[in-house]
Amino acid sequence: MDEYILIFRHEDGRKVASPEQIQVWMKQTMDWIGGIAAQNKFSAGNGLPFDDAKVVHHNKLVTNGPFGEIKETIGGYIIVKADSVEEAVEFAKGSPVLQGEGNTVEVRKIVRGDDPH
Repeated sequence: MDEYILIFRHEDGRKVASPEQIQVWMKQTMDWIGGIAAQNKFSAGNGLPFDDAKVVHHNKLVTNGPFGEIKETIGGYIIVKADSVEEAVEFAKGSPVLQGEGNTVEVRKIVRGDDPH
């Protein structure tokens, strides 16, 4: 069984939800993750805040950001265990992140140092 990272991309980081909306979304997210965990297929996950971040560029220049004002932001990720990318995609389809218009969940296989792929 492989591990896949599900990366939550929000199209418009400037949109700020109300505290009530955030609470509803968090419950939906915890329920969704709980369903994956009940199958023993949840490995890890975290949210990624928009503040207290830096970007290191190829020339080692360091800038502040990324910021919520940019067109697309990464809001977090989870790592799941799956027998195939198709199974990981099925998990991603259940993400509450997809309730936001333009939001996406990117699914990528995690390659370990001893994995030839």
